[in-house]
Amino acid sequence: MHTLSKEIMPLSQPRFAVREHLRCLLLAIAVLAVPVILLGQTDEIQVYDANIAEPGILNLMIHMNFTPIGRTTPAFPGSIIANDSFQTTAEFGYGVTPWFEQGLYLPVTTPYSTNKGTTADGFKIRELFVRPHAEDHTFFYGINFEFSFNRRYWEERTFTSEIRPIVGLHLKPWDIIFNPILDNEYYGGVRNLQLNPATRVAYNFNDRWAVAAEEYDGFGTLRDFVPVSQQFHEVWAVMDHNNKMVNIEAGVGVGYTAGGDRLTFKLMLSRDLNKKHEPQTPGAKSPQ
Repeated sequence: MHTLSKEIMPLSQPRFAVREHLRCLLLAIAVLAVPVILLGQTDEIQVYDANIAEPGILNLMIHMNFTPIGRTTPAFPGSIIANDSFQTTAEFGYGVTPWFEQGLYLPVTTPYSTNKGTTADGFKIRELFVRPHAEDHTFFYGINFEFSFNRRYWEERTFTSEIRPIVGLHLKPWDIIFNPILDNEYYGGVRNLQLNPATRVAYNFNDRWAVAAEEYDGFGTLRDFVPVSQQFHEVWAVMDHNNKMVNIEAGVGVGYTAGGDRLTFKLMLSRDLNKKHEPQTPGAKSPQ
């Protein structure tokens, strides 16, 4: 009996160890799978307010985001690490009609990240439909569609898209704007759409200066919200200034859950390229 026991134990212990290792691995995968939904880098930190370029006008907006204190692990294997990364994107918007603007994000780049250095991350096209002359109405609305081609270190899936409804109120001098964004990774049907809303409350001092509070959230898929502690939640303090040369939006954001970055800065510069630029009312999506 003792001999048999000695022969069995060397076999059972490795099997037990293998099972334990597999169990730990599956648990780690389950934990890491949650941030995949919520923790990807972003080229645009912005709430849309339904202002678009006038017909025939081409607008250029430069987005710059710097994360000095961010997540130190990749959202998925091989992805860009947020901490200490700098991201910039050129966004072109062309006014087709008073209610439709065609957009192009090219290039989407990360000039610096700790694990990837300098990268070209992909491009996006967008179609933005709005209530004409939204800035003149108390209640305004719109919907934006974006279609992205992503490098595999930027997003886990090569092709993704965004559906961004826009609703808001101009209660002069206050603006209240809500974008209940749905991100689509093209699998799992409607219930697998990811809910990532954005909200803005702004106070306009005049037609040149405004300040705002913004919130960006990520809850997970419609069928399965992730635990609150692992969701993406960031609050932002934002300043807008318009002048004859360029419209400026700058802000600082603080993440208050594990899914967000602790500290991020954003700067957006925009101007019309084919007409004399005139000051306009500040807004979350800088006037085009």
